[in-house]
Amino acid sequence: MYGGRIAEEMVFGRRKVTTGAQSDIERATHIARNMVTRWGLSERLGPLAYGNATGTTVMDRSTQQAPPISCDTSNLIDEEIRAIIDRNYARAHQLISDHIEKLHALADALITYETIDRRQIEEIMETQRP
Repeated sequence: MYGGRIAEEMVFGRRKVTTGAQSDIERATHIARNMVTRWGLSERLGPLAYGNATGTTVMDRSTQQAPPISCDTSNLIDEEIRAIIDRNYARAHQLISDHIEKLHALADALITYETIDRRQIEEIMETQRP
């Protein structure tokens, strides 16, 4: 989800990154939060539910309040979310760095043709001219 933002940063510099990635950042954060608080995908927190999208668990729906969690647990949740985002941001950055020539080829093709289809994208990814 951070591909566009990372590409902007790499091509134009950190100071010229646009706000275009806002929804991608929100979605990535939402997914990471669900991984930690709903789906049990944090080794440090284990397979426990810490509330759902509305802030309640199944057992707590009658009161519509999230079960209380300690400040330490809340901080740990934040740390885990941050770790997931940071790890995958770095991974996306590395992938784009490794394939920067394809990024530029895709940009050139879009400038030339305005739109490109799947076949053309596949050609570029195979290091061919579309």
